[in-house]
Amino acid sequence: MYGDQETVRKILTESGDTWAVVGLSNNQDRAAYGVAAVLRRFGKRVVPIHPKAETVHGEQGYVSLSAVPFPVDVVDVFVNSALAGQVADEAVAAGARAVWFQLDVVDEAAYDRTRAAGLDMVMNRCPAIEIPQLG
Repeated sequence: MYGDQETVRKILTESGDTWAVVGLSNNQDRAAYGVAAVLRRFGKRVVPIHPKAETVHGEQGYVSLSAVPFPVDVVDVFVNSALAGQVADEAVAAGARAVWFQLDVVDEAAYDRTRAAGLDMVMNRCPAIEIPQLG
C-alpha cells in the first residue's frame, strides 16, 4: 500500500480543503460522484475536472487542472492507471500539496515522481472510506 496512515491523515486534515476530483462528472453511477459527495459532507470544496467541464454538486467544472483559475490543495484521481501518471505530473505543475490515487489506480513511477517533487501521496485508497475513520 502506498501512503501510510499518517500520510492519509495529513492529506485529509492538513493539506487543505480544495480538492480537484479528476474524472468527476454528473454520472451518479460512477464512484467519483459519491466520493465527491462524501468529501463535501466533510467540508471539502470539490472541483470537478472532466473533459465535459460539467457543474457537479454545485461547483463549476474545468476541462483540466491547468484550467482551474485558483489554487488546488489535493488532486483526487479517478482515471485509468495508464492516464494517472500524467495527472500526477499536472498536479505537481499546478502547485498542489498532495495527490490521491483512488482504489485500483496504481502507477508506482508516478508515485515516486510525485513524492520526489515534495508532495504527499496516497495510492490505491479511497478518501470516502478513510475520512469517516479519522474520528
